[in-house]
Amino acid sequence: MSQPIVLAYSGGLDTSFLVPWLKEQYQRPIITVTVDTGGIDAATARTLHERALALGASEHHQIDARADYFEQVLRFLIMGNVRRGQLYPLCVGAERVMQAQTIALMARKLGTGSIAHGCTAAGNDQVRFEVALRTLAPELEIIAPVRDRNFKRQEELDFLQARQLPVPPFGAAYSINRGLWGVSIGGKETLTSQGSIPDEAWVLSRDAFSQPRAPERHVLHFTQGVPTGLDGVDRSPVEVIEALEAIAGPYGIGRGIHLGDTIIGTKGRVAFEAPAAEILLNAHRELEKLVLTGRQQRIKEMLAGPYGDWVHEGQLLDPVCRDIEALLLQSQQRVTGTVNVLLRPGSAFIEGVDSPYSLMAASKGVYGEATGEWTAADALGFSRIVGLTGVFHRRAGERAAEKAKQ
Repeated sequence: MSQPIVLAYSGGLDTSFLVPWLKEQYQRPIITVTVDTGGIDAATARTLHERALALGASEHHQIDARADYFEQVLRFLIMGNVRRGQLYPLCVGAERVMQAQTIALMARKLGTGSIAHGCTAAGNDQVRFEVALRTLAPELEIIAPVRDRNFKRQEELDFLQARQLPVPPFGAAYSINRGLWGVSIGGKETLTSQGSIPDEAWVLSRDAFSQPRAPERHVLHFTQGVPTGLDGVDRSPVEVIEALEAIAGPYGIGRGIHLGDTIIGTKGRVAFEAPAAEILLNAHRELEKLVLTGRQQRIKEMLAGPYGDWVHEGQLLDPVCRDIEALLLQSQQRVTGTVNVLLRPGSAFIEGVDSPYSLMAASKGVYGEATGEWTAADALGFSRIVGLTGVFHRRAGERAAEKAKQ
């Protein structure tokens, strides 16, 4: 029997098309592997399994990588308050290295040297996937027909329909990727910079504004920068994220459209829904303000931007990321406490934060009200000293002007 091809299978149009196409073209068994980095419930898992076999896969495997994904990637995105373009919380791209790593291990376990993926030539995922695969398993053959043969979505749809094979929901209209950190949606509206996708194309927040929900209050618990509870109940980080998505998605929280620079240098646009990421990043940021010094926050901000860029670009395996993660972990030693969040349609308002390590509570002074640990004379002297740099700069300018007149 010929060696199988392991296909990274999401169940979307591209990878659904590849199951029968690869089987016909290569005359080899196709084994589909779905790496669950979030967004796959039991019903969805059954559908993916049944569809893969109906499309012609000889075997289908689903691997739960949610906890590993959080430990290796998401916790650092939270610790760094990472967003791309001040907006996008790296909903889906951040998981590609995790998926590539898992699929490479599966290929070795199955004893095959060939991996296939459904990434296009115009997107970021081809780079993320292949950088990771070439770093982790350079001996593996990478097959990328959608990219290399430039298949169009309508061609793929026609191919499946001509053979009376299953077609994924949304057909060729929208490309949807869902993971633990949110959902990304691409369609004809995101190919230009002008408009939004229609309400029916949103996955988690459809009808959020036409049928608004009443406000709700919730309490988040963090331990050393990691979400560890919700509303007084201890939960794993994955459980917190999944619970927040279910609670906040119908409010339209975390809905947006990101316009930014792709890895290959073009401008790209994608719609996204990231309710859990929106709440956790905002909540974590405010808790940090209570317990970290200004200098700690500043140095973190300087490193979080490049870290997010490298994760986005599929460079998570570069050793510089380990160096930044070491600083992030050290910075979180006191980021423990609770955050009160008010959910309303379209927004998550942070009402307050508390921590045993509160720097605010540690001071005897009250901002704008009482000095506590210094006198009025101390404040006067401090103001004079702090102003010296400006005084010297002005004085030097005046002296130079006087000399120029002489």
